[in-house]
Amino acid sequence: MAKTYDRAYFDHWYRRRGLGGAARLRRKVQLALATAEYHLERPVRTVLDIGCGEGAWRAPLLALRPRLRYLGFDPSAYAIARYGRTRNLHPARFSDFAQLRPCPPVDLLVCSDVLHYLDTDELRRGLPGLAALCGGVAFLEVFTAEDAIEGDRVGFQPRPAAWYRRRLRALGLQPLGSHCWLSPRLASGTTALERPD
Repeated sequence: MAKTYDRAYFDHWYRRRGLGGAARLRRKVQLALATAEYHLERPVRTVLDIGCGEGAWRAPLLALRPRLRYLGFDPSAYAIARYGRTRNLHPARFSDFAQLRPCPPVDLLVCSDVLHYLDTDELRRGLPGLAALCGGVAFLEVFTAEDAIEGDRVGFQPRPAAWYRRRLRALGLQPLGSHCWLSPRLASGTTALERPD
């Protein structure tokens, strides 16, 4: 049965259940911004949010960087109809990023709580687009077979962490820890102890 990302889904998982809540999201945003700005050596100017849902990252990002340009993509017809115009959200499936290049490479690419719900074929098709669109740091929050996850388990794909590491590294992304990955263009500028391995 296909999962529907409608208002009932967002009400249940993001408002009633509130996994993590606003304070946790704010900390994620601060971590991602700080990591990207450390490696870019300047403030983040552009953010691309793939699998953005209702665009929850937009408000905390703009609270910290009011002039930042935020662009979001999601397959949810509900989220796009409800928030697309006011939050700059557009329709796209993850696999569309095999060819879709809606903007130049961004300072911060966000793909949070998405990859572990995608079937392997869609994931393989879209992953190269993430590396191509990331000009700074990618925040890729992914849960694996080794994790004790809470929340939505419908459609969860329990892949090993090593599976993701292999594919992301093959695209030139360099792990930084805490769900952050450095773009191929900045990878050569890190020191040995900035990398987790």
